[in-house]
Formats: sequence, structure tokens, C-alpha cells
Amino acid sequence: MKINETNRIGAINPYQRNIETGRQEELKKSRRKDEVSISPEAMEMLNRSSDADRVKKIQELKQQVASGTYRVDADKIAEKLLPFFKQSSES
Repeated sequence: MKINETNRIGAINPYQRNIETGRQEELKKSRRKDEVSISPEAMEMLNRSSDADRVKKIQELKQQVASGTYRVDADKIAEKLLPFFKQSSES
């Protein structure tokens, strides 16, 4: 009986590792990556207001909310939303 022949089992392991590595690389390639695109309108809105103006406006709104004097103007909101809903219903 030869005991030295058990090393042949170990020869399979490097081959198996190569197969598993290949599978892992295929999985990495097949995974979809998230992508974000910003519309031109959003970029324009971003560029319109400067940071200092925005910070000032946010501070004013925070103070109004904290003091309870902030009021939502439903008419203004409706005026801004109406064109959006008209456009989306036409498509």
C-alpha cells in the first residue's frame, strides 16, 4: 500500500482555485453598476442660486418654522406643480 500517492488530491486544489477565481471575476463583470444622470434643468437650478444666498434663505426658513410663523402658500405650490402634471399627462 502506497501512502505517498495522497498528494494527487492536493493537485486538484490549484485547478479548483482557478475555476473559482474565474467565476468571481465573471460575477464582478456581470454585476450592474448604478448610474446617476442629472437633467439639464436640475443643473440649471443648481447653478442659479449661490451658496451664500441659499444658506441665508435656509436660515430664514428655519427661524420661521421654529417661531411658528412659516406658512405654506398652497396657490404657489399648485402653480408650480400644474405645468409638471400637464406635461406628464400629455406624454
